[in-house]
Amino acid sequence: MDKLKENLELKNTAVIVVDVQNDYCHVEGAIAKTGIDVSSVKKMMPNLHSLLQSAREHTIPVIFLKTNHEKATDSEVWLSRFKDGINPICHTGSWGAEFFEVAPLPDEIVVKKHRYSGFIHTRLESVLQTLKIETLVMTGVSTNLCVESTARDGFMLDYRIVLMRDACAAFSQEEHDMTLKTVDTYFGMVADTKEVISFWQQQVKKSLQPVT
Repeated sequence: MDKLKENLELKNTAVIVVDVQNDYCHVEGAIAKTGIDVSSVKKMMPNLHSLLQSAREHTIPVIFLKTNHEKATDSEVWLSRFKDGINPICHTGSWGAEFFEVAPLPDEIVVKKHRYSGFIHTRLESVLQTLKIETLVMTGVSTNLCVESTARDGFMLDYRIVLMRDACAAFSQEEHDMTLKTVDTYFGMVADTKEVISFWQQQVKKSLQPVT
């Protein structure tokens, strides 16, 4: 709790929701169609919903990162990660690029991205600076790729990182656990949703206590 207090107390915080989109998360999405098991996403969604509800109740900004791929941004190098050189994931305007079981509120910010990291060639840092954000609470998919890439870049840009153990998902437990260890050791800290929600609730109670 001391480490959580260090990263959250008196810090302007934002919840970052990474790539919770049909192609990554839905059983009929592009990732699942390759034979990859996406069931870990479904398991973490209740925790993500609880965290988002609490953040909104405590007026903590929620920022959605949304992958969009198209010819204008699919470079030869970027396409080389696919064996056939064809990118089937999150094409701009497609069903696969739509959000999966989450939806930004009208006043919440969506940042489109074209690479793993939400900081590469996007407006994310401008948004965070405008909101004077100091701490990023990281959630979403997949833990070891887009979430980790964004967390790493965020840390190296001097943002505090709190990675949500049970509100992120990878496509294997090994990949998920590997990122948890890496981030907790080198790029911030790892926490559970219940810990963060409880911390926010305690802060409200403290602020309501009468001054004597």
